[in-house]
Amino acid sequence: MTSEPMIVKTVTLEGQYVRLEPLALAHLDDLCAVGLDEDLWRWTISIIRSPEDLRDYIEEALAGCEKGTMLPFAIVEKAGGRAIGSTRYGNIDRSNRRVEIGWTWIGQPWQRTAVNTEAKYLLLRHAFETLGCIRVELKTDALNERSRRAILRIGAREEGILRKHMITPSGRVRDTVYYSIIDSEWPAVKADLEARLAR
Repeated sequence: MTSEPMIVKTVTLEGQYVRLEPLALAHLDDLCAVGLDEDLWRWTISIIRSPEDLRDYIEEALAGCEKGTMLPFAIVEKAGGRAIGSTRYGNIDRSNRRVEIGWTWIGQPWQRTAVNTEAKYLLLRHAFETLGCIRVELKTDALNERSRRAILRIGAREEGILRKHMITPSGRVRDTVYYSIIDSEWPAVKADLEARLAR
């Protein structure tokens, strides 16, 4: 294991169904067309109700990219050639070779399709095989059962619950569940994800 810090830079990740390309304000119109659905933001700490909110969301992600703490992507459906959601690496820790995958949302018509699985696969493969991560983290609201099932389905392991971890915009105090995949687990997780995508 090298002691050199990871080099994380903007990149486009190409799959069969989706392309993850660097998030930009140019994606705003596409994202507004699918992303102003209140249900998409129910479990997040972002309040997105208007195109202005979504613009602020993108600008915040780009600011994180400038600081080197985030690497945000637009999820582009290859068949239609338009952005249908967003995801990112966050809490990038170069010295400890660790990233978090999150801030993921996808328009309702593409939920429960291969889109999310392939997006996660592309991010995980890049994290472990190109960046040289030894750990990838994911987290979600403890009450978000759908997200919890989805994270387990991609092969992550539940590590525990951070109690009273965040205060949501509604004032509810949120418990957060943490998950991870480590480098030694990646070959098996990769094989499973590739088998799912092949189906």
